[in-house]
Parts: sequence; C-alpha cells; structure tokens
Amino acid sequence: MRTRKARRTVVTGIGVVAPNGSNTEAFWKRTHEGISVLDRVTREGCEHLPLRVAGEVRGFEAVELIEERFLVQTDKFTHFAMAAADIALDDARLGRADYEDSPFDVGVVTAAGSGGGEFGQRELQRLWGQGSTYVGPYQSIAWFYAASTGQISIRGGFKGPCAVVASDEAGGLDALAHAARSIRGGTEAVVVGAAEAPLAPYSVVCQLGYEDLSTVEDPTRAYRPFTSEACGFVPAEGGAMLVVEEEQSARRRGAKVRAELAGHAATFTGAFRWEESREGLAQAIIGALREADCAPDEIDVVFADALGVPAADRAEALAIADALGAHGRRVPVTAPKTGIGRAYCGAPVMDAAAAVLSMENALIPPTPNVFEVCHDLDVVTGSARPAELRTALVLSRGLMGSNAAMVLRRSTDPQA
Repeated sequence: MRTRKARRTVVTGIGVVAPNGSNTEAFWKRTHEGISVLDRVTREGCEHLPLRVAGEVRGFEAVELIEERFLVQTDKFTHFAMAAADIALDDARLGRADYEDSPFDVGVVTAAGSGGGEFGQRELQRLWGQGSTYVGPYQSIAWFYAASTGQISIRGGFKGPCAVVASDEAGGLDALAHAARSIRGGTEAVVVGAAEAPLAPYSVVCQLGYEDLSTVEDPTRAYRPFTSEACGFVPAEGGAMLVVEEEQSARRRGAKVRAELAGHAATFTGAFRWEESREGLAQAIIGALREADCAPDEIDVVFADALGVPAADRAEALAIADALGAHGRRVPVTAPKTGIGRAYCGAPVMDAAAAVLSMENALIPPTPNVFEVCHDLDVVTGSARPAELRTALVLSRGLMGSNAAMVLRRSTDPQA
C-alpha cells in the first residue's frame, strides 16, 4: 500500500489586534522593545469594581474596518477577530481570487473562553429595563463563543472545515493544532486563532470569582510572574489570527512561508490544581516534542504561560526542567504578555505570533515589569536578547486545568 506523503502545516500570515498595537507591526515593535501598556481600567461600568489594572485595546475603530451589516450583529470579541483575520489574510496575500473556484479548500477555526459579554449585557439590560420588544434579534448569536468562526467564514466566503475550540485558555494553541489536523486531512488553508473582549462590567464581575486575578492598583506591579512579588494575573482583550496552509500549496501560489506548526500536545489536570499542572504541562511539552521529532536541546526559546501565581509559576518552572532536562535551566524563557495582560484564549496565539516574529528577527523579546526572578529559569528581562532562533516552544495553561504546548520551527524558505 502506498502511504500518503505527510502534509506540513506552515504559517503564511499573521494578524494581531492587541493592547500594545492594533496591527502586527505595532504589536511586534512594542513587544520587542519591552513596552508595558498595562494601565488602569477605564471601561464604563467598571469604575467601582475591584479589578484596577488590565490590558485594553485602545484606538481600535471597528466602524472603520468592518462593514455595518456585520457590526450590528457581532460583539467586540468578534470585531477583534475579524480585523485580525483581515490583517493575516493581507499578510498571506490570500485573496478571493485564490480560492473563489475552490471555497471548500479554506476553513476557519477559532477558540473562545467567554464569548460576547458586552453585547449580551447590553441586550439583557434592554430586556430588564424596557421589555422584550427592545431586545435585538442578534442577541441569539452575538454572545455565542462560536460567533467569530461563523462570521469570519461568512464574511470571507470560506466554506471549508470550520470549528470552535472550547478548552480553556489553552484553547488558543489547541485551535492551531485543530487547524493543522485539517491541513493534514486535505484542507489547503485555515484562518485560525482567537480573540477575547473580557472587560465589560458583566464579564469583569464573572472574573472576580477567580482567586488568581490580580487586584493590585499599580500597573507596574499588578502582574509579575516568576518573582517573589507574584500576585496573580491581569486580564486583557484582543488576540491574533494566523493563516496556515499546506506547505506545497502555499509555495505553489508563491506565498512567503514563515514558520511550521511542528508539534502539539495537550493534557488536563483540573481546575486551579497548580501543583498537579507540573506533570500535566511537562507531559504536554514531551508530547509536542515527540510530534515535532524535536530533541529537548533543540528548543531555542520558551514562551511561558506565566500565570503570576506563585504555585503555578513554580509548577511551570519545574515542568520545563522535567521535560527539557538540564537544557530547561539554560534555555531563554520569555513572557511578553506581562506587558499587555492575559487575553485568555487569545494569549497563546499572540505568543505564537510573537514566536514566529522572534525567529524571523533573531530577537527574543523581554518580559516587562519582571526583574528579580526567583525560579531556576533564564527569564529574559530588561531588553530584547539577540539570538539565532530555529525552534520555539509556546506554553499555555487554563484556570480550569487545560495544558498545551506547541513547537514552531523557523522557515527555511529563502524568501522568509
């Protein structure tokens, strides 16, 4: 029996909408410069709530980027996802002319943790304050965590395999893995990623139930993982979308191949069981290395989960050592999210985007607001570190117990 040649999944487009930049170029510039944009929460209705610091996307005008017919039926988290998808498609130079004769060759996968809280809150307030006739018809779909997948698919005319991944914060990496499986199964391209908008009052009140949420008022001290001052995490909005394609298909159409999604694995260890996450995360790393056929000492940089909870930080440091051995104490570790906050499912996709950009630019971005590291890790702090990077490891854990790891390899494409 003739075996089918393995179909490799490569990144050809990156789109980011983040607190430190509403496009990929701005995001990367502020990320490698180590600029922190964490600040006081300014959203109306949140003034009296204990959450004081977050990563807000500012200067983002959805009305300038998205057609009115889509705006009225979608929440902000979908606005971010659609805008990031547009940026990624432009970056990949994948336009309608490339797939208008074969729309079933392009799919969409997103991950989401909570859906459209701002839209849902507004419509429920109309219900309670004015009555059911004042509730808009799109209340039934805009809040739904699958809305971004559906709207990106409809708007772009993508009729290939579509999905939404609901696996906690680690769902951002799991979505990338789901896209890679679709590529291996015969799909030519997938628009994939995650974006969140968790800063509406209703959403913030829900998050206050997380003991690990930081309520520190000083933006420079509210999120300091891997330090003795670790006091939890601060949330953020925004996210990233990637265009991933089957390698040979991408090359045939002349796309710039930027990196390969080489390996992924996921585990589950239970909600808030941070000590147990050591074993779960280590097993995810080992599984991702195995799928990527990658030795531990081939990892050149680790983009850490960096929760900012002492027990979780300790577990992550030990998991890296367990999975990578002695190399785990030498490999550079970074967590750029300390400058923008944790955008839940969007966070690991932004880390994956930053990992690709780091490999392309031979530069490891620093970990903002982190100085004295109290774990046996080589955390990059202060300023970016020049380094020849071939392989990156991205880690993610969710508050409810999901763990995921992904290995990305730098492209060997001379055009990259």
